[in-house]
Amino acid sequence: MFEKENEIWEWIKIFIIAAILTAIIRFFLFTPIVVDGESMMPTLEDNDRMIVNKLSYLIGEPKRFDIIVFHAPEKKDYIKRIIGLPGDHIEYKNDTLYINGQKYDEPYLDKYKKELVGGTLTEPFSIVVPEGHVFVMGDNRRYSKDSRHIGPIPMENVLGKANIIYWPLDEIKIIK
Repeated sequence: MFEKENEIWEWIKIFIIAAILTAIIRFFLFTPIVVDGESMMPTLEDNDRMIVNKLSYLIGEPKRFDIIVFHAPEKKDYIKRIIGLPGDHIEYKNDTLYINGQKYDEPYLDKYKKELVGGTLTEPFSIVVPEGHVFVMGDNRRYSKDSRHIGPIPMENVLGKANIIYWPLDEIKIIK
């Protein structure tokens, strides 16, 4: 009888430790996110499931073209691509990205540019990214609510970098 109670207590301790470790990993290191909407297509599809690395910007700096998750003003988490870093002068003209006067290719937009009939994929604009902020845009430029609408994103609102799709299983991959 005593041995059975001892075994039950050991199993309870294992479950408690597992729950604590899971909570630590989820709240401080990695968390899952579900892509909601089409603003990042064709790179990410609606309902893709991804892992957000919360450590990425605690130990390193954001990089241009990273895909990040952040708290948006609408009390919702958004997933977008970093286009501009603090201090960058971002300009779009003739459907071409210029950062600090240098032209940048955006190969993730090629699919939409090929399908484009009339007009531009990205309307012209110009902005300087404030210190402590990043400028983000969705890959599906015509249907993305991003920094062009909500402004640059404060780094304290950034949850982390998202670059691993784990669901659906046939779409598992690392996004660059």
